[in-house]
Amino acid sequence: MLYSILVAVDVLLAIGIIGLVLVQHGKGADVGAAFGSGASGTVFGARGSSTFLTRATAILATLFFANSLLLAYLATHRPVTESVIDQSVQVIEEVVEVPVEESPEEAQVMPESTVSDLPDVPQVNAPAADPGTN
Repeated sequence: MLYSILVAVDVLLAIGIIGLVLVQHGKGADVGAAFGSGASGTVFGARGSSTFLTRATAILATLFFANSLLLAYLATHRPVTESVIDQSVQVIEEVVEVPVEESPEEAQVMPESTVSDLPDVPQVNAPAADPGTN
């Protein structure tokens, strides 16, 4: 249960990191801001946007790595369980006991059946094929 929750958190953190990286501007965008492209009028200010996004990305990346390490630890220290197939084989072996001491000489051989022993089966006559069609 805990492992499944941590996997879901790991996926959400990864999606958050991808979104933050895609929202950030590259280093080439700062050159345009130096010539007065209006970056100082944004919500975060001239440098606030890059600082906020950089910090948020760093925090999410740290959480992602810590969560991934925890998942790796839990995956390697899980209790060993048998597969469903192994469990079903054990149950079948407990339920079915095959007698081994019977030799082939003692085994009863069923007599071969003859044609006269078979029940009467009515014969169904198929319609005759038209010799003109192939």
